[in-house]
Amino acid sequence: MLRDRWAGARDPEGFARSIGVNVKGRVRFYGISRGMFGSEPWLITLGDNVYITAGVQFVTHDGGTLILRKEHPDLEWTAPIVVGDDAYIGVRSIILPGVTIGNRCVIGAGSIVARDIPDNTVAAGVPARPIRSTDDYLERLRAKSLRIGHLPAQAKAEAIKKIYGVATG
Repeated sequence: MLRDRWAGARDPEGFARSIGVNVKGRVRFYGISRGMFGSEPWLITLGDNVYITAGVQFVTHDGGTLILRKEHPDLEWTAPIVVGDDAYIGVRSIILPGVTIGNRCVIGAGSIVARDIPDNTVAAGVPARPIRSTDDYLERLRAKSLRIGHLPAQAKAEAIKKIYGVATG
């Protein structure tokens, strides 16, 4: 467990690959653990320019089958999860078996994604549902942007403090 934490902190993408996740391009993890990928990490495919935040869970099977196996010993529901390119998955979201999240998608924090999310979609909620296109989302963000996204982390933090009147010390 300690070795996993160290490997995940040192090289999150490499750690995900080492446990079987199909990483197709650049993926940025904001908190990674073996447990976030469930028992079949090799059924999970992540595209390029994907952001996965803290507490996200990928669930590739339905554990509810366990209580029904005494009646139906061969009962199983396991299915792949695919995340396309240019996707952001918000804090503590849960992605369920068989789901495909398209290209250029944003999944809101705390969402439970039980159905496919089409390309160019912002989806949120329990269960997650499309709420607007990514293009509409971009226009809304541009209208209220602080215009500091290009700054390095420390400079951005200082700019935010200045904008909101937070004393620096």
